[in-house]
Amino acid sequence: MKIVEQIKQPITEEMEIFEKKFRESMSSKVALLNRITHYIVNRKGKQMRPMFVFLTAKMVSGGIVNERTYRGAAVIELIHTATLVHDDVVDDSNRRRGFFSINALWKNKIAVLVGDYLLSKGLLLSIDYGDFDLLRIISVAVREMSEGELLQIEKARRLDITEAIYYEIIRQKTATLIAACCSLGACSVNPEGEDTEKMRKFGELIGMAFQIKDDLFDYTDDAIGKPTGIDIKEQKMTLPLIYALNNCSKDEKKWVINSVKNHNKDKKRVKQVIDFVKQKGGLTYAEQKMGQFREEALLLLSGYPASPYKDALMLMVNYVIERKK
Repeated sequence: MKIVEQIKQPITEEMEIFEKKFRESMSSKVALLNRITHYIVNRKGKQMRPMFVFLTAKMVSGGIVNERTYRGAAVIELIHTATLVHDDVVDDSNRRRGFFSINALWKNKIAVLVGDYLLSKGLLLSIDYGDFDLLRIISVAVREMSEGELLQIEKARRLDITEAIYYEIIRQKTATLIAACCSLGACSVNPEGEDTEKMRKFGELIGMAFQIKDDLFDYTDDAIGKPTGIDIKEQKMTLPLIYALNNCSKDEKKWVINSVKNHNKDKKRVKQVIDFVKQKGGLTYAEQKMGQFREEALLLLSGYPASPYKDALMLMVNYVIERKK
């Protein structure tokens, strides 16, 4: 059994009900919109976000979910989908998960409007039922994701990112959404308890590990047996590179920054930068940091009684670190 299927097993029923509710939450009287949302729903990914919501809710409550849990999962998926649709427009990207993006098929104006529509559907779903506590969790996540993206853009221009700023960027850009899913799951079943904050922290730690794993893919051999170097080509400062820059001579630093800034399209030069980062121990350091986040995440789970949901979340933590893509 594939690991993702194994993680899903204790919440199979919830995921099926969620799918139906999610489809319904997108419906509109405008035929064009329905065509586009139908296209979106049928091209879903692994659905990690709703999985986090249901698993944390069931672990915290001893196996019970309620209507708030379903609504929360739908809202987070609606709002997240809205940000992805907008992202593709901003990045001028024609593909998403191997399929054509909305803007590639229906042009930018329609894609932006669809993103706005999904965002408003998400907000209304919470407001109609008075789930203001859940809406707050999600809204904070969206604010932080925007801030993280802008902080990255601001810092990338100068390539002077410190390790602390890097963590702040990935916390906001990547970790905050997973943190929102986990805290929302806990809050949906136990609004007053301290589980909400505990699970937020848990999700944040997984998110940090997830992003570092992504950074490492740039340096490890892909299917063709070659490191990709895409982040270097896009002048993105990742943890292995930051570590290498902090642990080399002035001249080496100058050469690396010059390579990333002015020679990032030169395949040979990119390969030299990859080799330099490896040689300076950048990958080992990033792996070590990723391991630390994983241990902290697992520690937060250790206080909960044994259950299939806790097991699935532990599997999820390990999957994040051991995944191959």
